[in-house]
Amino acid sequence: MNSAADHYEGLLAEHYSWMFGVAPPAKAAEQLELLERLNVAPGELGVDLGAGSGFQSMALADLGFKRVLAIDTSARLLQELRSNCGNRPVTAIEDDMLHIMQHVEPGTADVVVCMGDTLTHLPRQELVPQLFSAVSAALRRNGRFVVTYRDLSTELRGVDRFIPVRSTAEKIMTCFLEYHPGVVVVHDLIHVHSGDAWRLAKSCYPKLRLAVDDVCRELSQAGLHVYARENVRGMSVLATQKV
Repeated sequence: MNSAADHYEGLLAEHYSWMFGVAPPAKAAEQLELLERLNVAPGELGVDLGAGSGFQSMALADLGFKRVLAIDTSARLLQELRSNCGNRPVTAIEDDMLHIMQHVEPGTADVVVCMGDTLTHLPRQELVPQLFSAVSAALRRNGRFVVTYRDLSTELRGVDRFIPVRSTAEKIMTCFLEYHPGVVVVHDLIHVHSGDAWRLAKSCYPKLRLAVDDVCRELSQAGLHVYARENVRGMSVLATQKV
């Protein structure tokens, strides 16, 4: 089975932005609105973990951050991020988000975000508190940490495990979810129309099953107080402040 990083480089990065069905500036504006609603104020340094093609990095820059570090393992997505961000003060860093402290001085980040289901891409459950501790160390006092992810702790059964993602005249994407203790294996099936035929691209990778209450407890233990908790179109949203 592929790791999340291998899955993105081998299949998903090519189709990632297309999946959302809106242009990157529109998606960035949506993320900006969410950050403002969560009372994230502009500052000197923002850090985007699992930055992908740059929706949150663009939002942080547009919010007024003077410097944004965009960390992701996908070279392909980071190249897209650079194009999307244009002249915004965003620096792309190809690395694992667990290595945040290799790129940020302790106590200097005003905000760290880990959004778009990135948290569930960690390869093991025990790395969740490790990541939260590293984020806490990177943040200044009263700095903010915003997490969004899909809570997969409740098992779907039967045909409910087939999830339509997006379809156009030229491309159709469907996910199939296979549940195991602690993880869900996500099978991405992408049909692409070429000439007079359809070509199937496919791959699978594991996502962690993280119940929101458990994640809140781990955040608290890392010194990150949860001050806002929402569900937005199936995505759990947690906003925290370093105490």
